[in-house]
Amino acid sequence: MGQCFGKPHNNPNNNSIPITHDAETEIVPYYPQPRPPRPPYRGGLNSDPIPSSSSSSSSSSSRIILGQPYIDITSLYTLGKILGKGQFGVTRLCTEKRTGREYACKSIPKRKLTRRNEIEDVRREIMILQHLTGQPNIVDFKGAYEDSQNVHLVMELCLGGELFDRITAKGNYSESEAASIFRQIVNVVHACHFMGVMHRDLKPENFLLASKHPKAPLKATDFGLSVFIEEGKVYKDIVGSAYYVAPEVLKRNYGKEIDVWSAGIILYILLSGVPPFWAENEKAIFDAILGGHLDLESAPWPSISSAAKDLIRKMLNYDPKKRLTASEALEHPWMKEGGEAADRPIDSAVLIRMKQFRAMNKMKKLALKVIAENLSEEEIKGLKQMFNNMDTDRSGTITYDELKSGLNKLGSKLSEHEIKQLMDAADVDQSGTIDYQEFITATINRHKLEKEEHLYKAFEYFDKDNSGYITRDELRQALTEYQMGDEKTIDEVIDDVDTDNDGRINYQEFVAMMRKGTLDHDDKEKQR
Repeated sequence: MGQCFGKPHNNPNNNSIPITHDAETEIVPYYPQPRPPRPPYRGGLNSDPIPSSSSSSSSSSSRIILGQPYIDITSLYTLGKILGKGQFGVTRLCTEKRTGREYACKSIPKRKLTRRNEIEDVRREIMILQHLTGQPNIVDFKGAYEDSQNVHLVMELCLGGELFDRITAKGNYSESEAASIFRQIVNVVHACHFMGVMHRDLKPENFLLASKHPKAPLKATDFGLSVFIEEGKVYKDIVGSAYYVAPEVLKRNYGKEIDVWSAGIILYILLSGVPPFWAENEKAIFDAILGGHLDLESAPWPSISSAAKDLIRKMLNYDPKKRLTASEALEHPWMKEGGEAADRPIDSAVLIRMKQFRAMNKMKKLALKVIAENLSEEEIKGLKQMFNNMDTDRSGTITYDELKSGLNKLGSKLSEHEIKQLMDAADVDQSGTIDYQEFITATINRHKLEKEEHLYKAFEYFDKDNSGYITRDELRQALTEYQMGDEKTIDEVIDDVDTDNDGRINYQEFVAMMRKGTLDHDDKEKQR
């Protein structure tokens, strides 16, 4: 797994990270009836920094990082051999006890997280992995767990090795093979940008092959420097790896265009074997980057197609505003030579979430809407960017045509009928369009529902008299307010959720309803 952890990047509005794990192994906290207490762990991301010098190892280790109760990782997984080591953590092979499936587990000792920005980096990486999981060329994220000593990130196991190792072992490959490889890299950039994420550290080492199969897909594995894109913000942190850094990073004034530059550097290396800006030390490399001489004349460039060189020039344009976007790069003629549409992303994370949303009962949809209205800016940054990308006429709503176009840009192959079903599912108020709140509600990562504070707020919305139960009248009042149901709907909800058959819904029944199907569905999707 990639082991890169970022230079400081502070996010003051962070919130606690949901610890994700399978429903069958879930530890359900006990809440006394009739009134459940408020969650014991709240606002974990706003905790004070751990002192770097005065605190002892034991106090650093015992600090709660993710804002959730501890879980013993060894009760869920068997930890195996070490796969790699990084500055902060060790990555091991791990086997899920319930299913026997193998994953990679990156364990980060909490005693090493001595500064606020280091803790925020870990939390942000988890949030971004959760947000992006489901994309074909991005490593699937299984879950985050915390015990008294470590934070554990469990994700897809990629056993095919690094990209360049595969190429050099093969001995030779063609431009068309390079195009096939590079399409996958640019797909990652496109998916990140469309979903509101800037990677900031694209390099060959951060791409692994999923398996040793000759046609195994590439997977981006390291998001330690990635951030959610804040519209209008000027980024100034110097981040990344020397050969791949864009000139505007060195000038401390940049945006998401830096990812296209880094991808262009990778393409240059794929076709020539060396980076375009080469020197003996980091300072000299930076000077060469700022100098701006791009060599496309010396060997082997005379034998490289003009289309490939045109793409490189456009991706390595020194003016970020004139540089190709990832979407434009995917449409470049060279990218299509010898390639097929199937190489582009098929199903995106947003489609997985919207398909889940389609199957929910109306009470759950309304509860999700309440939760979405209370999410922080940090939690919905990526989704906000995605909504803006789809809302092409800036009307504040997404029409059927805009949804269809947006899904096509994500590589969707859904039929007209399936897109219409998604539209109907997300359009809660049946207005014929999807507004911002409906979009957030339909696409939010279901793992965020495991945050007790969100579930509790949603329960309070229905429980108008604070009795600790949702009665039939309270359910009718809530559904009527949003014109979401009649008496038949209310009967269906009560029958589905009221497991103890007392005619009302308690907090435990409500939580069970909200979590039902989420993890099981994810597992089924990944098995396909």
